[in-house]
Amino acid sequence: MMDKFSHHIYDNKIVIGVTMGDPAGIGPEIVIKALSDPLVRRDAKFIIFGMNEQLVYAADQNEIEPFWGRHQHEKLSRDYPHNVMVADYDDYSVPAYLKGPSRMSGEASVRFCIDAIEAAKDGIIDGIVTAPISKVSWKMADAPWPGHTELLGEKCKAPRRAMMFVAGPLKIALATIHDALFDVRNKFTIGRVFEPIDLLNDALKEFFGIEKPHIGVAALNPHAGEEGQFGDEEARIITPAITMAQQGGINVTGPYPADTIFVRAMKGEFDGVVAMYHDQAMIPVKLVAWDEAVNVTIGLKIIRTSPAHGTAFDIAGKGVANAASMKEAIKLAVDMAKIRKAQRSRWYRKSGGQ
Repeated sequence: MMDKFSHHIYDNKIVIGVTMGDPAGIGPEIVIKALSDPLVRRDAKFIIFGMNEQLVYAADQNEIEPFWGRHQHEKLSRDYPHNVMVADYDDYSVPAYLKGPSRMSGEASVRFCIDAIEAAKDGIIDGIVTAPISKVSWKMADAPWPGHTELLGEKCKAPRRAMMFVAGPLKIALATIHDALFDVRNKFTIGRVFEPIDLLNDALKEFFGIEKPHIGVAALNPHAGEEGQFGDEEARIITPAITMAQQGGINVTGPYPADTIFVRAMKGEFDGVVAMYHDQAMIPVKLVAWDEAVNVTIGLKIIRTSPAHGTAFDIAGKGVANAASMKEAIKLAVDMAKIRKAQRSRWYRKSGGQ
């Protein structure tokens, strides 16, 4: 038997959900700016989980004619008549002058995310693009999750997940994320290195259509430890994790010095790279695609992308926010959904429709 998505296998439409993010941040502006581009919305339909009032205000500020329809958020459908539809949460009200964290913004942005996740699980949408939220607003709203990743992990029942960034030709997954650099050593285990290798391998196959990905793993220490002269983590932790992945059939090599591996990836030697800590990954990401990098959560059963920046309260409402990263996040979500749908269609045909 096919899963609940099977009745959409031969539906050529891709439907992407876009959450508006914190209503007081730049979310409404970058969502409107991104989707106002006909090339961005050419290959899919979109449901914006947000507040129509804020979106209209952002459009007016940026001299963009409204191009979307509006519907109450309680009844979602893949078959809205408009190419872009706002699922309107008019039961929330955030004043336009508010440009900072608040309980109401937190409650609203949490609700957008939860409903989008449920819509993705139910097959109403084929992926989610999340505009930036404020973790402070979520805390003020007593949300039990500090951010998107934890919420997605719980709602999707995905205990194994990793953060991945797409920046031009680079696809980088992280072994550790928001850990103080001196604290990384206390959390650095074989499992912490193996897991992103395994998840990145699956993601490159399922969402990027790479049948046999070659993954390179970055070293932690200078010169990959120089045979233990500059640290033993390569021999003690990273190499065993690579060996474990190789024994599982993954085409992965390393560890390679971090000062060369990303150049090699840029030249096409690796389909993906696993970095050991946050800035090891983010420095090449920001150098290659400062305005266009995309954050992807891998390890989920649903597609989730987001722009690689925050709420930018300091410029919210000024009409100067750059929507390039949001555009790329939307385009990537559409491409990932197309590849997964094509793969499912092939599988469905091979299985005789059973």
